Amino acid sequence: MYRNQNGILYNMNYAQVSSVAVDPIEKKPLFHFYPGTSVYSLGSWGCNFHCQHCQNWQISCPDGEESWRDSREILPEAAIEEAKRQGCRGIAWTYNEPSVWFEYTLDSAKLAKKNNLYTAYVTNGYLTPEALDIIGPYLDAWRVDLKGFNDKLYRDLAKITHWEGILEVAERAKNKWYMHVEVVTNILPDMNDDETQLTGIARWIHDKLGELTPWHITRSYPQYRMLDMQATPLETLERAYEIGRKAGLKFIYFGNVPGYKEHTVCYACGREVVKRYGYDTEVVGLRGSKCKFCGAELNFRV
Repeated sequence: MYRNQNGILYNMNYAQVSSVAVDPIEKKPLFHFYPGTSVYSLGSWGCNFHCQHCQNWQISCPDGEESWRDSREILPEAAIEEAKRQGCRGIAWTYNEPSVWFEYTLDSAKLAKKNNLYTAYVTNGYLTPEALDIIGPYLDAWRVDLKGFNDKLYRDLAKITHWEGILEVAERAKNKWYMHVEVVTNILPDMNDDETQLTGIARWIHDKLGELTPWHITRSYPQYRMLDMQATPLETLERAYEIGRKAGLKFIYFGNVPGYKEHTVCYACGREVVKRYGYDTEVVGLRGSKCKFCGAELNFRV
């Protein structure tokens, strides 16, 4: 995404959009962040990971520049105006890793905040604290993938090292920049579904991000270079759910299992406060960030 030409570093994908859509915010997935609102979603090209099971490999792992010559150019000003025209409450950089077109997302996020739009990164979290601190003042949500909890998993799956920095940056996003953080783990049979890794993830979320941080445990399907992998068994997700509950997490959601454990239930009084049917969302029991029935804090941004 960058080229050094005669000592000058050029950004090759600034404003080069591979994918654009008006999405429900729940699709990111962000379940405790402006529920029921629409978000203007933009993706570009490339990634700093090369995950063997990537769901968006056509744009995340393009085969050279020639594969994205037909992308659309949407400058930051145009993106913000279109988001407003479409009635969106915010803007998200998603579909591929947003940090690989960092300059574009930074310029867009600054404009979004001036126009009273919320901002969200849907990210693998693999960037430096220094980079986070540059864009941190302009981001409202950090929806981070945590793919596993050891060196081998990240080397085998994503071809990267020093994965612990993802944890450091997520904690920094929450504690320094007061972003809303939600965590996704795409559970892969025989790779990250062991009790040690799942317990490590759940305890880290609880201890470092807080017990009210949503954890999305997602069923994986064969994709890209893992076409021989079986889909994640439902019983594996159930086991991960119990591990999360045992670790003290209050909000654990299933992904890619339509109609299953999608509602938000108040942990204190047991009442449903947000109902979800696919991407249709009905807020029935919130008063600000709290349960309107019993007053318990539920960690919502609204």
